[in-house]
Amino acid sequence: MEEQKEPKKSAPAPGGGKRQYFRRRKVCKFCVEKIDKIDYKDARLLQQFVAERGKIIPRRITGTCAPHQRHLARAIKQARNIALLPFAASL
Repeated sequence: MEEQKEPKKSAPAPGGGKRQYFRRRKVCKFCVEKIDKIDYKDARLLQQFVAERGKIIPRRITGTCAPHQRHLARAIKQARNIALLPFAASL
């Protein structure tokens, strides 16, 4: 029978080794502030969730929960249609 070799373990880097990056848990702004209805007329609130180019920022970046992200996307689209928010950035 052959002996099984154990994988070599690398030595820690001098100076203390790798430092783990602490990622803060993202929370939904609407859940925390208990905002039930996302109003399409509140352009200042909606602008926080739209990138400079006019795209809707995804929930993995903003931290909003799925139901609020759906309401938010609908409100942003309504605000675009009545010209409160731009469809795209002007170049």
